[in-house]
Amino acid sequence: MRLIHTSDWHLGQTLHGQERDFEHAAFLAWLLEQLVAQQADALLIAGDVFDTVNPPLKAQERLYDFIVEAHRRLPRLDIVMIAGNHDSGGRIELPAPLMRRLNAHALGRVSWLDDGVLDSTRLLLPLHRADGSVGAWCLALPFLRPAEVTGGEVCDDYLAGIDKVHRELIAAAEAQRAPDQALVAISHAHMAGAAVSEDSERNIVIGNAEALPASLFPEAVAYVALGHLHKPQQVAGQGRIRYSGAPLPLSFAEVNYPHQVLLVELDGCALHAVESLPVPRAVDMLRIGPKPLAEVLEQLKALPAAELPRERQPWLEVRVQLEQPQPDLRQQIEAALDGKGCRLVRIASEYRGSKEETPALIGLDQLSPQELFRRSWQAEYGNEADGQVLQDFLQLLQEVELEGEQSA
Repeated sequence: MRLIHTSDWHLGQTLHGQERDFEHAAFLAWLLEQLVAQQADALLIAGDVFDTVNPPLKAQERLYDFIVEAHRRLPRLDIVMIAGNHDSGGRIELPAPLMRRLNAHALGRVSWLDDGVLDSTRLLLPLHRADGSVGAWCLALPFLRPAEVTGGEVCDDYLAGIDKVHRELIAAAEAQRAPDQALVAISHAHMAGAAVSEDSERNIVIGNAEALPASLFPEAVAYVALGHLHKPQQVAGQGRIRYSGAPLPLSFAEVNYPHQVLLVELDGCALHAVESLPVPRAVDMLRIGPKPLAEVLEQLKALPAAELPRERQPWLEVRVQLEQPQPDLRQQIEAALDGKGCRLVRIASEYRGSKEETPALIGLDQLSPQELFRRSWQAEYGNEADGQVLQDFLQLLQEVELEGEQSA
């Protein structure tokens, strides 16, 4: 069997206020061609399909147009899509009855039976070979929020609830599968030891647990398709547990990531090979600086004139070192860029003092909620918030985001 693993599309995302629909459309068109060229049997989309719980209409159209076209071109293709922490589980599942007619499955939440047993039937999905026979079972594990894995007859502790979900789902899969059928998991989580990017991913800390252990997925699971972290990587040195990474850079911190999807080949119940399929970049991202203003202006003036259509022109971040405030900084930069073939999305400045460099004020859109909280605590109390305070804040943040999702 041949599976394609991808995640973290973040459809509807904007880059410093600029929409990226052209880039998302280009990626999805490329992915369609890869599905056909590789004659894939299944597509696994491991969460953060959308950038927000209430995505714009255009982003939703992109997703469902893609699924319809994938089914038209590959009628036997199985598609499994789970919700990530950016997604609304309810919104992801809303069109599920229609999607099943297209061999597509959308899982946004886990649920429990009256006796506190996991409703594993809806989370366990058959993946079919080209001849129509079942070649693997997919264990679908959307982002697990505390309300879904604790309380009632389920569990009082978040980590114990996470463990219970995995154990019961794997046991159900083992009971269901035939000897020649593989087990494949798809999950959206932060796994222990995995590298987080500089400023793009929300730090998931719930129930005092920042990262989940790889031991949740025993050797019986041939492959684990992960989403959430944007940098492609293996987990705990295991080639069978992988993040595919985001298919395009979601911030300038991700410019040098090897953006890809993964082609996964199964041989019976075992993993045979994993191959990276590099995603071509529809729009480049340029960074100039950090350098003194005069050097930055020189480099900007040396940029090529506009030749590409507007939607294909590179995004530009300019980083300037200043001796003192420059009230007309933006005007000078924009003047140097007149007629150039790029789109300025951010200017970052820093002041060079006699002893050390001190960063200038930056926009709120550049700070995560936890960084804003950390700075506020420091300003109010004169010391750093300790680990327990930060964990309590992040727990509250998750609860607020969950309420926002439910109201959406």
